[in-house]
Amino acid sequence: MPLSSEQQNEIDVLRSETKPTLRAVSEGMEKHLYTAYPVLDHGFVRVIDYMGDDAAICQAARVSYGKGTKSVSNDEGLIRYLMRHWHSTPFEMCEIKLHVKLPVFVARQWIRHRTANVNEYSARYSILDREFYIPAPDALAAQSVVNNQGRGEALSGAEAERVLRYLTEDSMRAYDHYQEMISDDGQQGLARELARMNLPANIYTQWYWKVDLHNLLHFLRLRADAHAQYEIRVYAEAMCKIVADWVPFAFKAFEDYRLGGATLSSKALDCIRKMLAGEEVTQETSGMSKGEWREFQSVLQK
Repeated sequence: MPLSSEQQNEIDVLRSETKPTLRAVSEGMEKHLYTAYPVLDHGFVRVIDYMGDDAAICQAARVSYGKGTKSVSNDEGLIRYLMRHWHSTPFEMCEIKLHVKLPVFVARQWIRHRTANVNEYSARYSILDREFYIPAPDALAAQSVVNNQGRGEALSGAEAERVLRYLTEDSMRAYDHYQEMISDDGQQGLARELARMNLPANIYTQWYWKVDLHNLLHFLRLRADAHAQYEIRVYAEAMCKIVADWVPFAFKAFEDYRLGGATLSSKALDCIRKMLAGEEVTQETSGMSKGEWREFQSVLQK
């Protein structure tokens, strides 16, 4: 169950309240406020608060030039220009605060993005729930033989069953011991801050994560990519849907120039010029390493 009954009641109350405001409001984002979108087997993403919209990006970009234009077409064109030329400050004027429930090992990847404000559920003060991420059978895969950070062929049959059994049994056993250690039933229990070290990395944690739009888009560029680990990618994909409704012009530009675009080296551009001129270019004549050439070919073949 991604949400407890208490959390769901809190969300229902918050969504039933409306308040007048003079601040900028994104109608697309309003429908997402407080709604928890399920991710993985027990996780979720929900918007707690936000600041700004597409117009706020344009307002910040034009502050040095006076009032400027206000037409929708000009706003969209300006945002695309800012994205295309890697401007960052105008996008930093928008912020979002998310409540995320996620496995600890995903959180350890996520926290590497050191450009947000984070407050995590504390297992020093509270007792963690008996909730573990157990992959769906189609998410089980062997180690890739060509990529040390990736997955290879999917496991199946008896091997998949064995792995799922180990994951489930080991998680439950660790939690049983965790509960036993912190119990004060007839004896003084172990401190929670020590007992938690016995828990596996697939147990769920929760945090509030506040970030500006510029750094959020950087996070999504890396984590919504097809090469990102599945378990963090599904969170990024859920967040993409929210951002697309929040700042539609900015997200469309992000899709075009970041998610769907590519950065080419000077050698790669030189190869393209030669190809357009009708010259045959090979890895040996390109000046690229085999790895660079392989990545260059994959960009051209998309």
